[in-house]
Amino acid sequence: MTVTTTQRTQRRSQSRPTPAARRFGYLIAMLINGVLLYLVNVSPGWDVVPFLTHETTRVIGWVNASIAAGIIANALYLVMDQRWFRAVGEIAVTAIGLAAMTRLWQAFPFAFDDQGVPWHLVVRWLLAIGMVGSAIGIVANLVQVIRTRT
Repeated sequence: MTVTTTQRTQRRSQSRPTPAARRFGYLIAMLINGVLLYLVNVSPGWDVVPFLTHETTRVIGWVNASIAAGIIANALYLVMDQRWFRAVGEIAVTAIGLAAMTRLWQAFPFAFDDQGVPWHLVVRWLLAIGMVGSAIGIVANLVQVIRTRT
C-alpha cells in the first residue's frame, strides 16, 4: 500500500496540537522561564543554594542567557508558529544551553558533602549527558529545518 503526500500530511496534522494549544504552551514556557530568572537573580537568588560556590559568578551569565533565550524563542513562536522556524529557534536555544553546560563543566561551581554519594561524579555525568543530548538535539533540529524547507 502506498501512502500519498496528503495522507502523510493528514497524519502529521492529527498528531500535532492545535495552534491555540501550542500558543498556550509557549506562554506557559515563558512564564516558567521568567519565574526561574527571578528566583535565580532576585529572590532568593543563587547565592542561598548551599552547594553553589562563589565560582557560580563565572557561569551565571550563561545560565541567564540560556533562560532568556527560551523566553525570547517562545515569544517569537507566538508570532510565527511554523515548524521550520521553531526548529531554528530550538537550535539557537539549545546551542546557548550547551554553552552554559560547557561553562558549568569548566568552572564546576559545586561543593558537596559526599556523605556516601559521590555527588561531584553524579553532576559531572549529568552535565555530560546533557551536553551529548544537546548536540543530538541540534543535529535533529537541523534535519527538521532541512526537511521542512525542501
